[in-house]
Amino acid sequence: MRHGKKINHLGRKTAHRKAMLANMACSLIEHKRINTTVAKAKALKQFVEPLVTKSKEDTTHNRRLVFAKLRQKEAVTELFREVAVKVGDRPGGYTRIIKLGNRLGDNADMAMIELVDYNEIYNADKPKKKSTRRSRRGSAKPAAAPVENTVTNEEEE
Repeated sequence: MRHGKKINHLGRKTAHRKAMLANMACSLIEHKRINTTVAKAKALKQFVEPLVTKSKEDTTHNRRLVFAKLRQKEAVTELFREVAVKVGDRPGGYTRIIKLGNRLGDNADMAMIELVDYNEIYNADKPKKKSTRRSRRGSAKPAAAPVENTVTNEEEE
């Protein structure tokens, strides 16, 4: 029975799985989006989102924790410098998985996983919201300002 076992082993031993997820996470941080299978994308999402959360607070301790998982100095630097600045106000959900269809060779379900804040095409038409809270009672709309009689050039002459 597998009660409470949430991790997808992906058909690999522990060391292989950890190395593969670390490499995929580094590629995601470097390129901002990668194509992979749906199962690997879901496993990568669980792997990389806590690291992005840790990167929002730039301390030596957090850098060491992230480096222990990622194993690449350049990826850690980019995560803490560029990515953390861009996702600083987001409370979670840093990645998006978009299903692409099936792979030609073996018919595997393919997906694109990307960092949400780096997709300018998807975010271009949506205006930034500052607050998401809404009041239950309707707010009183201010009355329109009365239109004053303006003097035009024709009336002055």
